[in-house]
Amino acid sequence: MSTFSGLSTALSSLIAQRQALDVAGQNVANANTVGYTRQRATLSSLPAAQVPSMFSVPNGTGEGTRVSGIQRLGDTFVDARLRTQTGGAAYLKARAEAYATLEAGTGEPGESGLSSQLAEMWSAWGDVSNTPDKGSARAVLLESSKTVVDRIQTLYTAAQTQWSQARSTTTSLVEEVNTTASGVADLNARILQITNAGGTAHELADQRDLLVTQLSSLVGATVSTRPDGQLDVMVAGNMLVNGDRTHAIAVTGATSFAQATGNTSTPGQAVSIVWADRPTQQVGLDSGRVAGLLSVLAPPAGGSGGILTEAAASYDALATNIATKVNGLHTSALTTAGTTGTAFFTFAPGESPAMGLQVAITDPLDIAVASSLPGAGALDGSVGSQLAALGHDAQGPDALWSKSVVELGVRASSAASRADVAEAARATAEQQQLAITSVDTDEETVNMLAFQRAYEGAARVLTAVDEMLDTLINRTGLVGR
Repeated sequence: MSTFSGLSTALSSLIAQRQALDVAGQNVANANTVGYTRQRATLSSLPAAQVPSMFSVPNGTGEGTRVSGIQRLGDTFVDARLRTQTGGAAYLKARAEAYATLEAGTGEPGESGLSSQLAEMWSAWGDVSNTPDKGSARAVLLESSKTVVDRIQTLYTAAQTQWSQARSTTTSLVEEVNTTASGVADLNARILQITNAGGTAHELADQRDLLVTQLSSLVGATVSTRPDGQLDVMVAGNMLVNGDRTHAIAVTGATSFAQATGNTSTPGQAVSIVWADRPTQQVGLDSGRVAGLLSVLAPPAGGSGGILTEAAASYDALATNIATKVNGLHTSALTTAGTTGTAFFTFAPGESPAMGLQVAITDPLDIAVASSLPGAGALDGSVGSQLAALGHDAQGPDALWSKSVVELGVRASSAASRADVAEAARATAEQQQLAITSVDTDEETVNMLAFQRAYEGAARVLTAVDEMLDTLINRTGLVGR
């Protein structure tokens, strides 16, 4: 190795150590940046010159060092696991939130709950049966019955409102998915352009990974990495992002609660996610928040359908049961005037049973509680006692409502537990990712000290070689003068 090549060797070390120091400084600067993945400069030695000359031989020492690359210290397998856990947790969280909101709206147990109002109505029937000649007892019965009707309609309206809000949220989230997917495609193009020019785009890759994780939370997206560094994002096995291109998705299906619940002649319609350029092909989501909302918005299916439409079906069944049980006894009884009782409850045409239920009787004297058997008398209240006993009927409205409330409570509790477990798994995966990618300022400080000392050592070598050259150039031949 020539003396002048020593300068090149020392200079290469100065440049390499400075670049490594810059990378460590970049890490420290982004220690608190969300999504930043720490980087590390990879140093490699330069081999000795292979061209022999008068002043060097092929088997000499190397020619220094260089930064052969800057690594992004991430783990694709941990990233994939985090995305999977994120999609599953978001799906279960959406369902748990829907159950929690629906359960809170029932007001059970509590004074404002339907159970208390049903109990007051049955008690009012008992008062009328005990004192059929008192108009005040009859007036109280009519008011308590109207309160029950109003409460059922309130429950149904709450489910309807929650459905509409979930439908609007789904539409907003789908727009967010399309926007985020466009962001990933744009970053793909920019990253490819930079890498083709010989640069590094690790910071852009960090931004892209954040967007991909966001897509996983929304629609359960998965990723395939191309050899050129671009990411293909897939949803249910189909391309959402293909390099620098995207395939938008859209919401279709029921736009109102009435369409989702259906009726006796028309089945309920499902809310679906389709490809915008192929409206007949569904995306088929199985994880992510959007998929969770779709399960909430689904039409009723005999107990296994959508959370909100199944609740509406239970309210309809309750309203029908109340009307059937009460009317069956009331129409067999006599009023104090001796006339046969009419239907106590009726349904408004064109409405669901829960929303159409109404008290048909407006005159308290039309309430019939007397038996039609001979000799019972106008002030008999035996049928009223039977009506009051409906509160304890194993097939009556109270039993049906209690069953619905218990089932809702069990499902809400189960959904919350599953969501908590999934969130714990997601948090664990996130911590594993952070353990790999996050910046440790203590570690970076040690690295900076090492690079600093190496830089100082290279500078000292450069000084020594410079002094040697100075002696050779300026002092050779001066010895003895």
